[in-house]
Amino acid sequence: MARPITLFTGQWADLPFEEVARLAGEWGYDGLEIACWGDHLDVSRWDDADYVQSRLDILERNGLKVWTISNHLAGQAVCDDPIDQRHRDILNDRVWGDGDPEGVRQRAAEELKMTARFAAKLGVKTVVGFSGSSIWKAVAMFPPATDEFIAAGYQDFADRFGPILDVFEQVGVRFALEVHPSEIAYDYWTAKATLDAIGHRESFGFNFDPSHFMWQQLDPVAFVLDYADHIFHVHVKESITNLDGRNGVLGSHLPWANPRRGWTFVSTAHGEVPWEPLFRALNAIGYTGPTSVEWEDAGMDRLHGAPEALQHVRELNAITPPAAAFDAAFSTKTE
Repeated sequence: MARPITLFTGQWADLPFEEVARLAGEWGYDGLEIACWGDHLDVSRWDDADYVQSRLDILERNGLKVWTISNHLAGQAVCDDPIDQRHRDILNDRVWGDGDPEGVRQRAAEELKMTARFAAKLGVKTVVGFSGSSIWKAVAMFPPATDEFIAAGYQDFADRFGPILDVFEQVGVRFALEVHPSEIAYDYWTAKATLDAIGHRESFGFNFDPSHFMWQQLDPVAFVLDYADHIFHVHVKESITNLDGRNGVLGSHLPWANPRRGWTFVSTAHGEVPWEPLFRALNAIGYTGPTSVEWEDAGMDRLHGAPEALQHVRELNAITPPAAAFDAAFSTKTE
């Protein structure tokens, strides 16, 4: 299938957007999944026609297109509780404001609404992002979390994201929540609960990133097949586990690449994701959207990892169903 291969610019936002586009174009990427931070894209300028055109012009100069934009950082603050210094470190001043937690949440919601409007101006149909969660803090289930406490968390998500999705639907854009620890949906069953909470709205689906599945010992292929109608976007990213009896899956508050961590992210083609079965599953569900490389590897330079990943994804995308069943040649019938 002719799926475009894009580079997610989130881990490149320390570089000017023009520079990232130049690199991606030279490497041969089809396009960029543009992050809404750094100087890459300012969603508050969604109604500035000249600014919108400037993003498109940069892409065109470098032979690139855009199918998706992403606003993980603002999305994280929509439902999170508590709001603390970690959020101050990732949010722009417009969203942080005076730091009052509820004000931060409300301004983050407005940021996602502007992201939808900007996407529409770019001709983009999908926004990827996070949701945050008021109940992620209860993942260890101690102090004990009652059924009512958990249900209230899903209701809080629905109450906050409902008005956001109203705007997405008004402008004809979908929201793809990345299934990821610290979000309202972080595994197979919480993904189901999240869809139920939001009423299975057609504008809401998932960004599938298998790197978050491997260390949780989840089957990424089963997720793709079971949630086929809700896979709006795909990240190509890897992780690797190192569970030796000392290292645990919760990471032990250790930095990435520390050998005492139970798992860490690695560049595409260097981890444990079963890519060929996954791409065959994507073929089976008819997914034709972007396969977006997200480079995250504390032990490999990104200038090596990004072009290497592109070659790997090209090979995977070359796996396509045949025009006729392989056993058709066994037939003795002639027309």
